Amino acid sequence: MGRLFWKFFFFIAIAQITATFGVGVLFWVENLERNSRSTEIDLSPPASFMIRSAAATLQFGGTEALRSLINEGREHRLKLYAVDENMNDLMGREVSPKLVEEARAVLRTEKERRVVELVKAANGHSYLLFIPAPPDEFAGPGPREPRHMRERRPQPLFFPSMPIVVALAASMVFALLLAWYFSYPIRHLKNAFTQAASGNLDLQLEPVMSSRSDELADLGRDFDAMTAKLRTLMESQRRLLHDVSHELRSPIARLQVAIGLARVQDKDKLDITLERIERESMRMDKLVGELLTLSRLEADVPGSMEENIAIQPMLADMVNDASFEAGANGKQIESRIDCAVEIKGNPELLYRAIENVLRNAIKHTAPDTAVQIHTQVDEANKLLNLSILDRGPGVPENELDSIFELFFRSSRTKSNSSGHGLGLSIARRIIEAHNGYIRAANRSDGGLRVDITLPFMADEPARGQTLDA
Repeated sequence: MGRLFWKFFFFIAIAQITATFGVGVLFWVENLERNSRSTEIDLSPPASFMIRSAAATLQFGGTEALRSLINEGREHRLKLYAVDENMNDLMGREVSPKLVEEARAVLRTEKERRVVELVKAANGHSYLLFIPAPPDEFAGPGPREPRHMRERRPQPLFFPSMPIVVALAASMVFALLLAWYFSYPIRHLKNAFTQAASGNLDLQLEPVMSSRSDELADLGRDFDAMTAKLRTLMESQRRLLHDVSHELRSPIARLQVAIGLARVQDKDKLDITLERIERESMRMDKLVGELLTLSRLEADVPGSMEENIAIQPMLADMVNDASFEAGANGKQIESRIDCAVEIKGNPELLYRAIENVLRNAIKHTAPDTAVQIHTQVDEANKLLNLSILDRGPGVPENELDSIFELFFRSSRTKSNSSGHGLGLSIARRIIEAHNGYIRAANRSDGGLRVDITLPFMADEPARGQTLDA
């Protein structure tokens, strides 16, 4: 058992023991008070009725009528006492002075006055009428011991020991169960964090806490989500290192071969070899630049994101540059750009993200076809929808979500692609940094459609020209 278990157990047990003793002491005090208030005078309603009847009989019929009433033989009436001022009972019975004194005390109270009466008879004597209390209900057979005799004996100390012992035993059991209930999942959490700290991220708490539905179970599920995310990040990091090493190995190997050829070739073939070296170095430089951009985005340091970007002029410039590149390869750009809105962010990064998607479409669209780019403004939700469509081979349906991953190249374009699989991945991270999202879908009539959605500012829109081509 851990320290937390004993802390739970200690405080729960202390609370329950305190409550148990508090209830026991309360019963004890109440019992003492009840014993101190106990009386030898019958205070029941039948006794009150009998006392009133006897008082009326004595007052209007005299002492002889009261004697006749008492001597009728009924059990309750035989217990009725009529004591004069000289402590003599009307029936000649012996009366305890303490009992008479208690009857006089009851007579002085307003609440219980009708169970004791003081009546002045015709013979000039005043009679105190009362009935002694019946025997205890649980006292057993035999005559009841008078109170004045019971008071001479030492009084037993009443304390509810048996209920307290039972309550303490139950408290200990439930304190153990409750402490175990709280500390059991926490021990599993501690073990899981220890395993995670040592590098084991495969341990899951969901099977252990699946039967619970409290905050500790939520914490276990959050831990599983955290470890799953860490596993994904670590796997992504390992895959990134592997892919970068693979991508750099090929141009480096070609550079080494070109350098070796340059050393043994004739001077008339040296220019071709140098051109090859230059092309491979530019390829490596481009790859390193994309990796640096990607590392900035992964580290959440994309630069200033507070500039107001007039998106329509940016897209117009981009289309003009792309049209020149597409025309050189027998392809066209068809655009419909009407989006006089401003977007808050980084213009350089946003330009690069959209350009990556557009150049990717130009690269894969078939010759003598056109790449379409058009915009739509959602004024109600303050969203700009930008769509880029090509006439290329498309992407298998099971790869649509993967084309935005690092170093991924579609199985349909891998053989004839000269890229590194970073362009769309960088585009997605830049779009997400601008609080937007990007998705891809195959066109029904052939080709790929990439939709980019960006939130724009609700202030006065920037004015630009509509470009129709």
